[in-house]
Amino acid sequence: MTDAPPVRVVPLSGPAIAPLLPALAELRMQVFRDFPYLYDGDLAYERWYLERFAAAEAALVVAALEGDRLVGAATAAPLAEEHEDFKTPFIRCGIDPAVVFYLAESVLLGEFRGRGIGHAFFDEREAAGRRLGFAKAAFCAVVRPEDHPRRPAGYRPLDAFWRKRGYAPVPGMTTTFPWKDLGEAEASPKPMQFWLREL
Repeated sequence: MTDAPPVRVVPLSGPAIAPLLPALAELRMQVFRDFPYLYDGDLAYERWYLERFAAAEAALVVAALEGDRLVGAATAAPLAEEHEDFKTPFIRCGIDPAVVFYLAESVLLGEFRGRGIGHAFFDEREAAGRRLGFAKAAFCAVVRPEDHPRRPAGYRPLDAFWRKRGYAPVPGMTTTFPWKDLGEAEASPKPMQFWLREL
C-alpha cells in the first residue's frame, strides 16, 4: 500500500493566491459547517469575499497541500484593509488598526489535524507580520453558549491552543458578523471575540 504524499505548508502572496481561490472557497464552506461556526455557506459570497481578500496589499495565504490537493489554509492581511466591523473594536480600545496584522481564518480538514499544521499556519503568518513591520497579530472567533443545541459531545474549544501561542482575548474587544447558520432561514448576527498578541 502506497503512503499518502506528505502535506506541504507553503506561504503564498500576490498573483500566486488567485489559482487557489476556488478550492479555498470550497474548503471554507466544508470546514465552517462544523461547530462552532455552523456556516450554511454561499459560494457566490465566498468568491466575493476571497477576491476582495486577495486584492488586499500584503495579503497572505498559507496553504497546506497534499500533492496538489488543498487540505487546509490560513490567511492574513493588514487589519487596516479589513471590514469596518473588524477595525472599530480596535479603535474603540485605543489600538491603531495600522499596527495589526489580522489573521483572518484557519481551516483544515479533520483528518489532517494533530500533525502540527495549525502551529505552522500561525508560525508563517506571524513571521510575515514581523517582516512587514506589524507590532501585533489578532484574530476573532465566534462565541457560542455552553448549552448550544448543536455543540457536539466532547467538544473542546481551541482556547488552550491559542493561549499557548501567546494570544489572549481582550475584554470588550468584540463585534458581530452575520451569516446563515445551518437550519436558519436567513443570516443573523453572531458575537465575535478578538484575541491579540504582540509580535
